Amino acid sequence: MKNNAMTVGMSNRGKTPPMPARKGAKNPMQTFKRLMAYMLENYKKRFILVCVMIVLGALVSISGSVFIGFFTAHLEKTLGVGALPDGKFYGLLVAMLCIYLLGILCNYTYSRIMMYIAQGTMKRLRDGMFTHMQTLPLQFFDSKTHGELMSSYTNDTDTLRHLLSQTIPQLISSVVTIVGVFCAMLFYSVTLTALALAFLFFLMFIVGKLGAKSSRCFVEQQKSLAKVNGYIEEMMEGQKVVKVFNHEQKAIEQFFAHNEQLRKNTTAANVFVNVMGPFTNNLGYVQYIVLALAGVLLASGGGVWGLSLFGAINGDAWGLTLASIIAYLSLARSFNMPVQQVAQQFNTVVMGMAGAERIFEILDASSEDEGGNITLVHVEEKEGGYEQSPQGKLWAWKIPQENGSACYRLLKGDIRFENVTFGYTEQKDVLKNISLYARPGEKIAFVGSTGAGKTTITNLINRFYDIREGKITYDGLDIRSINKSDLRRSLGVVLQDTHLFTGTVMDNIRYGRLNATDEECIQAARLANAHSFIRHLPQGYQTVLHGDGANLSQGQRQLLSIARAMVSDCPVLILDEATSSIDTRTEKLIEKGMDKLMEGRTVFVIAHRLSTVRDSHAIMMLEHGVIIERGTHAQLLEQKGKYYQLYTGLFELD
Repeated sequence: MKNNAMTVGMSNRGKTPPMPARKGAKNPMQTFKRLMAYMLENYKKRFILVCVMIVLGALVSISGSVFIGFFTAHLEKTLGVGALPDGKFYGLLVAMLCIYLLGILCNYTYSRIMMYIAQGTMKRLRDGMFTHMQTLPLQFFDSKTHGELMSSYTNDTDTLRHLLSQTIPQLISSVVTIVGVFCAMLFYSVTLTALALAFLFFLMFIVGKLGAKSSRCFVEQQKSLAKVNGYIEEMMEGQKVVKVFNHEQKAIEQFFAHNEQLRKNTTAANVFVNVMGPFTNNLGYVQYIVLALAGVLLASGGGVWGLSLFGAINGDAWGLTLASIIAYLSLARSFNMPVQQVAQQFNTVVMGMAGAERIFEILDASSEDEGGNITLVHVEEKEGGYEQSPQGKLWAWKIPQENGSACYRLLKGDIRFENVTFGYTEQKDVLKNISLYARPGEKIAFVGSTGAGKTTITNLINRFYDIREGKITYDGLDIRSINKSDLRRSLGVVLQDTHLFTGTVMDNIRYGRLNATDEECIQAARLANAHSFIRHLPQGYQTVLHGDGANLSQGQRQLLSIARAMVSDCPVLILDEATSSIDTRTEKLIEKGMDKLMEGRTVFVIAHRLSTVRDSHAIMMLEHGVIIERGTHAQLLEQKGKYYQLYTGLFELD
């Protein structure tokens, strides 16, 4: 083999995230703009209708307060002369009734539509997160706990739902109401409105001070909530280990610590919000009293000091009247209410923006490099070459040519490492200058202490991670030129840590190849020696598994994992401690089935049990990321090195 080294750059190619191309926002305004753009992408017309309904509803509410002034003025004039209510009186009542009924209709309509928009947007966000998550590299999941990711699907999306369905409509309605009521207040008295504005500026100053402290606390609250969720999930998954080592009390203490931190952050965040509501509400009452007193003084003083357009229309020479004071005070309460609502919704906005940023961080994570343009196809032999055919029995690499055509190279399973160096971090190399080869049909075994780099080699074959230096070839092709999905489709893997999905036993075996027939799945189970115990399950192959197959033994779960690899019918097999959870007797029973499975296939085996690797074509002894010995079982015994010591019991793996 040639000794060459090649620096491999990290590629940014991959699927486009299902979100706008901008990167994750680091401030609330950018995040809010991005969220609105995402919502309007599918619901622009409906949201415009919602805005129209909100504006109309707000104007209707303002009109009701304005009508009170005209109604009171008319009633004052009528009762002043001892007359009974006339037709105009009843007409004003009917008009006010129609106005409020229209307001009810508008509120009902926009609430229904906005809920539809919010739920649809949440569904798209969850769909987008899960779809994008399938494209992310393993490094992403190495840096995130399950609880943090689950929190984004649950807590963060729930805060966004509340933000979209309730807070945003409320804020739009409040802004429209504030502007409309302000104009109506000017209509009744410019002087009193100036006084009301002074109170408003004072209120905004207080809200700003409290809000600045509250926003920081809500961000910490979301982080603490994610930690609590992650810890709970971790303890649920490891409950058996907790009980085995009598770790219950320590687990409780750690949970109490996480929960206490959540309590502190939640208390700190909500104390400002809870203070804000009563404070603004009571300040509104103070304002109401001050405005009432000022109105009475201006009205009793006469003249134009009230600066009331309503008074001028009613012939009072710009002065304030009883009717205008009553209407103005009603508007003043309407003016304070939306300001208080904006203050009360502030915490929801902060929480929603914090949740949105966490979601966008997932959606903005760089997708995994899909690799090259060489794909894996079925072919059948024709005169002078091969032809792609779904019914073909042969596997081949489809290699695109510059002229637009394609040539085919049969998949043989020849895998070679040439001076490969790799580390999960730049600070530490796990593999150092590794060179090895596996010819088609050969069985290559890796033996070594935990952390020696055995599993890392198989991870690099799958391209779960990209090498830093060197080269890996597959049938003479650089694996970086092969599409990752097709590369992995050619590899059947049995991992040491089995994972079964919620579903029937048949579904879990078929996971290896989704178009496999029931007969093929049963045959795979027979080869893996799983058929016997499956028949004794309550519903046989239709028995539903839950909780990662908790109702099965570890060995039974491993047998199903082997059957899943068998049904995949892949040209290359990777067995990572595949029989570690199987007793020696069962292991011997499936050896023949495994031999049939490995016939004509290139096989990589990682094992601590040397009985499973004695018949390997080559055994690699690794230590600290370096191959220190290599050869057949007999050759390594002759060398009388580490493998000999291990086999004879003079040395034990760490």
